[in-house]
Amino acid sequence: MARGWESKDVEAQVEAKETVTDHGNNGKKSAEQLSNEYEVRDLQLSRTRIVNDLETATNPHHRKSLEAALSHLDEKIAKLK
Repeated sequence: MARGWESKDVEAQVEAKETVTDHGNNGKKSAEQLSNEYEVRDLQLSRTRIVNDLETATNPHHRKSLEAALSHLDEKIAKLK
């Protein structure tokens, strides 16, 4: 049985929160580090949405567009990490 979009979104948010907190709390982070972490989290949430859209897309042109967006997000995430 397929899960609803809301449960996937909540799961992605929980994972993103865990990712941010897993990087350690051994000291205060600079504003730049916090900004970077928030940007990565936002990109990961966007990536999750695109992956979900890709699962249901049937139009080849729409799928190609989503795949290009996914590739672009993966590149941006890799640069920020």
